[in-house]
Amino acid sequence: MAEPLDNPIWHALIGPHARFASGAGRARHYFPDVTPFSAIADTSEAAYADLAASLPPGVQARMLFSADGPTPPGWETASTDQLVQMIADDVVALDPDARGELLVLGAGDVPDMLALAELARPGPFGPRTHELGHYVGYRDGGRLLAMGGERMRLPGLVEVSAISVHPDVRGRGLGAAIVSYLGRRAMARGEVPFLHAFPDNPAVALYRRLGFRERTRLWMKLQRVAGPARA
Repeated sequence: MAEPLDNPIWHALIGPHARFASGAGRARHYFPDVTPFSAIADTSEAAYADLAASLPPGVQARMLFSADGPTPPGWETASTDQLVQMIADDVVALDPDARGELLVLGAGDVPDMLALAELARPGPFGPRTHELGHYVGYRDGGRLLAMGGERMRLPGLVEVSAISVHPDVRGRGLGAAIVSYLGRRAMARGEVPFLHAFPDNPAVALYRRLGFRERTRLWMKLQRVAGPARA
């Protein structure tokens, strides 16, 4: 039996995040203003047919796979990147308010959240991403210095995501405090926290110190329906 975390987007969109999903059959998509991810139940011809039927023309599907398989006929792979998937059985406790007041972020904070995500580049972040879960951050003089929150949610599992720290305040432990807070909050609800990072991201070492361990490697691919052959 396949592990849900081997195909986390699919299991989120047919489960706890079904209200954020479009698509049908063996393909699903998050609403693009929430987060630009898609998923298929498997890599069968039928699943890719459902994916093609539900993708707007010219739009790429950003998906996670448990193996770096071949591109199916009729499709093009625009990019492939490996990700480390990490989970935590326990998370080191840090006092989040030792670094300032940790604030809950919501709709009124979206412009600042988008600006910080554009600067820190934690991964795709849209105007409705904060609706996926609990988001928190630190401010100083009104300026948003750091943030993070919950993205994918599967039964018994929640992803810690969008960890962003302004370059001016890196090294102060704000990101670590946010990850610790979110991870321990998940565990207090009986959920297992997990996250994704590129293998060369220096934050991987921080996540290990906080109690996260590598579970597996996934492949993030941007795929699109192949265009007509060029002469």
